[in-house]
Amino acid sequence: MGFTTSQHAFAAALLDPGSVLPEGVTSARGAADPLRFAVYRNNVFVSLVRALAQRFPVTERLVGEEFFRGMARTYAADRKPASPLMFEYGGDFPDFVASFPPAAGLPYLADVARIEAVWTDAYHAADAPPLGVTALAAIPPDRLAASRLVPHPSAGLVRSAHPAGSIWAGHRDDPVMPPASWVPETVLVVRPEMNVNVHALPAADAAFAAALLAGASLGEASGASSDVSDFDFGAALVGLVTLGAFRAIAMGEPQ
Repeated sequence: MGFTTSQHAFAAALLDPGSVLPEGVTSARGAADPLRFAVYRNNVFVSLVRALAQRFPVTERLVGEEFFRGMARTYAADRKPASPLMFEYGGDFPDFVASFPPAAGLPYLADVARIEAVWTDAYHAADAPPLGVTALAAIPPDRLAASRLVPHPSAGLVRSAHPAGSIWAGHRDDPVMPPASWVPETVLVVRPEMNVNVHALPAADAAFAAALLAGASLGEASGASSDVSDFDFGAALVGLVTLGAFRAIAMGEPQ
């Protein structure tokens, strides 16, 4: 067996609890030692579970350490790190949580996990000066509808049918603070300067914000909110820019 083949076999066995001891893995005495290898394998899974717990602390707090460890270990059994940067591990963990049958009784849990995943992404995103409100005045009126705002590298949006942002915020510290009201929330996570900020947006601005961050023009984003009775284009635009959600303007063609 070649060296590369041996490496692949070792890695596959290490990450598959049901696999047999790979060929050539022996103790100092030259004998196969599956029990020792099992300890090593378990340490790897413990490290992956710990990485998930560090990235999703509120998710863990909501379900308890024992439940979270079981859920995280099930996730880790089929999903291995794709990067040596362990803070990136678990990017699709929220989707796994949403489909994990034992967590079905907590329908908001996956969205809380999504906020935590986006928070980590924002923390490690590239630095960039945020777009200032005064820059909006530079857009000629006849080019406003076709112009687009370039999202800040750290900006992420989580739309939830539950008060996921309030649940996340209320479970970060003691004492736990329950949501003031059980309503859907759209949460903007962004790091325009040194600190990651988490904002629950006005409900009327949700569709507008989602469209802009997805690359829609200002006119298209406004149209996405045309059926929202209390939507205010100017207030929503200034509000998102003030929060640091964008870094530049891509000027549109005259209309």
